[in-house]
Amino acid sequence: MSPYPSPLEGIDTSVPLPTTKNADGKSLTNLPPTTLSRAYTEFVEPITKDNNGFDFHIYYMQAVPAQLEFARELHERIRREFPELRIYTFWEKPIGPHPVAMFEVNTFTPHQTGALFSWLAVNRGPCSVLIHPNTDDEFKDHTELQTWMGKPWPLHTDFLKQ
Repeated sequence: MSPYPSPLEGIDTSVPLPTTKNADGKSLTNLPPTTLSRAYTEFVEPITKDNNGFDFHIYYMQAVPAQLEFARELHERIRREFPELRIYTFWEKPIGPHPVAMFEVNTFTPHQTGALFSWLAVNRGPCSVLIHPNTDDEFKDHTELQTWMGKPWPLHTDFLKQ
């Protein structure tokens, strides 16, 4: 028995899915769309609705001059490219649970989250990015629910358990 709830919980499974393949011979034919998933327009539970949905922590090695310079320029570019997002101070030392210097960007809608994610996938350079949702469990957000772009870094999470 899995400790996780079934991903099918709360969705209608009464109509069988087609087993046919599309013209490419590889992808499966889906049911015709009736309505879009609400995940396109709002964050799903347990992501908090009273603040930002996701944090993007952009890490760089502060002792490596080329990474420091790139990260500074990336910080400026994100501020110019995505002025609607919340962009925090550029830290030149580790802070909180983060083992190296970083800066943080917050997204407030699924659309913003996807746009920043796809933009960073091709523009983050040597930086690693920790992406996590914000739920009522900060420890779980940073450990179980996180996603990494680039090299994952070990976090100092003991104080998040409280």
